[in-house]
Amino acid sequence: MADLLTISEVSHRSGVAASALRFYEQKGMIRSERTGSGHRRYPRAVLRRIAFIVFAQRIGMKLEEVGVELAKLPEGRVPEGSDWAKLSRGWTSRIDERIALLHRLRDSLTGCIGCGCLSLERCQLANPGDRAARLGPGPRYWVSDPRRPT
Repeated sequence: MADLLTISEVSHRSGVAASALRFYEQKGMIRSERTGSGHRRYPRAVLRRIAFIVFAQRIGMKLEEVGVELAKLPEGRVPEGSDWAKLSRGWTSRIDERIALLHRLRDSLTGCIGCGCLSLERCQLANPGDRAARLGPGPRYWVSDPRRPT
């Protein structure tokens, strides 16, 4: 048990709240062992899994997607660099899409603020006649939407 970490140690080392660690465990994304008194103890390798979860969420993956990816890791041994590389191969396009979205946001934000009205409902330049409402809910002009009017 000497190589096992407490939930406080894992939280401190990973920067993730203990409540989130319990949630990840409930979802089967990480595992712990229990002491005789029921306290959680985590193997050090859990820190890599948590780092993966945090990074994947930062590039826009949903928690369910992260769980699917983590399920691809080998059981019974600590994942190696090649295991992590397999998971990350498909991320390049996802990261590129996120970068493009942020560029669109940056480029559009200045123009919108410069307009002064800050209302897409009333804005005659970006949204005459509130045509964005026909596209559905959400920030249609900020997300990649093939139906976006020009």
